[in-house]
Amino acid sequence: MTMILMIMMIATETALVIGDTTDAKGLTKAGHSKRRLAVDAAEIGIYLLMLLFPHIDLSFRFRGLVLMLIVRLAAAAVSFLINRKNEKHKKMPSVVIGALTHMMLLFFALIPAFIFKDYTGRPVTGAHEVAQADAILIDSSRTETFEDDGSYREVPVHFFYPSDAVSIDNGSLPLVIFSHGAFGWYQSNTSTYMELASNGYVVASLDHPYHAMYTKDTSGKTIIVDNGFMQTAMTYGSDDSAEYDEAAAFEVEQAWMELRTADMSFVIDTLKKAADDHTFDSSWYFEGDAQDKIGTVMAMTDTTKIGLMGHSMGGATAVTVGRRGDISAVIDLDGTMLGEETGIDNGRIVVNDEPYPVPLLNIDNEDHHNSRKELREMGDTYSNNVILDNAVCGYDTYIKGTKHMNYTDLPLFSPFLAKGLGTGSIDPEECIDKTNALVLSFFDAYLKDSGTFAVQESY
Repeated sequence: MTMILMIMMIATETALVIGDTTDAKGLTKAGHSKRRLAVDAAEIGIYLLMLLFPHIDLSFRFRGLVLMLIVRLAAAAVSFLINRKNEKHKKMPSVVIGALTHMMLLFFALIPAFIFKDYTGRPVTGAHEVAQADAILIDSSRTETFEDDGSYREVPVHFFYPSDAVSIDNGSLPLVIFSHGAFGWYQSNTSTYMELASNGYVVASLDHPYHAMYTKDTSGKTIIVDNGFMQTAMTYGSDDSAEYDEAAAFEVEQAWMELRTADMSFVIDTLKKAADDHTFDSSWYFEGDAQDKIGTVMAMTDTTKIGLMGHSMGGATAVTVGRRGDISAVIDLDGTMLGEETGIDNGRIVVNDEPYPVPLLNIDNEDHHNSRKELREMGDTYSNNVILDNAVCGYDTYIKGTKHMNYTDLPLFSPFLAKGLGTGSIDPEECIDKTNALVLSFFDAYLKDSGTFAVQESY
């Protein structure tokens, strides 16, 4: 429908040029201004009419277009008032250039509508309505290394939880903490959080500032992903083996993991303290009524039942933090378990071979699964293979036709961006629904002691 909208608006611009060309009185500034005003008004009318159809809305996808149309209409009205009696000749080339300029502006204003879909989430299976609340946690034990002002590390945390708190016994809901991937953000798996919360979980999705695509700090400043981190992550994540240095990569990746695991551990400790003390210390920053909402969340939460999960580098974060002793279960969504690499010996990665202490579910994309299998057959050490082999309770599966971003909501929200980052042939809705079902079943078994969990080799 967005393409139809653009075609209709371009047609009106073309009609303007034709009208100016065939003006029986000759092309005058008065005539052109009148037609320009009519065309701009018609384009607003077209947009309003198209709101009646699917996929055209008033969301951020069309805000640029709406603003441009309003500004253009106002400018056209002023021009009409100034030129309504001006019979001077208007040159045709300027009319054509003007129309082409307007067409280009229309195209650029509609780019967000082409890049993003009107995604409103996936259906949930649980009985609970889901509420949300946000806070920022300030870690006074760490200085922010991405800044030079001596400020403390701040970690935004976003809660998804059952809204019907009155009907839930206090302290009865398991806690699941999520970590996003490199230059991702906390909403990367919102459908997963919603599914869990609707089924009686408290979910806390954290941002890793400067590793996240964007977030905000306590001053309201927008923090975008660090350019150096992004470039380095893309370099070491590429397939260009000629540029790959194992030792250098190890040092860089361990620095990433140190930052991220510290973020997640700090969040766990802070949430547990708030739940135990029934109050918030100076680590917490709230806006509006968030403190009251999160007070309700903490009263719901059973911090003796904590599950960790994450996508990509976030999955690696969850796996490493899962060893700390107070975690009940962990899920890794297509992440290489970088935090389990302990060193380099004769050019080969050394992996922690201590038994993984809690139930661990590893879900790979199809290529990742195949490459892991090849490495095993070749006798090469790979962290995920070692950890799963040594886990006291390890599960391993993959979904056919998947690539890396299929285990997030991005293919549903922006197929264009997701394709550039890696999506497979599987239907995105089918994939995320299957993933969320596996996540729920796993956590039900190990955080709620509800049923048993088993997986197929693939789906």
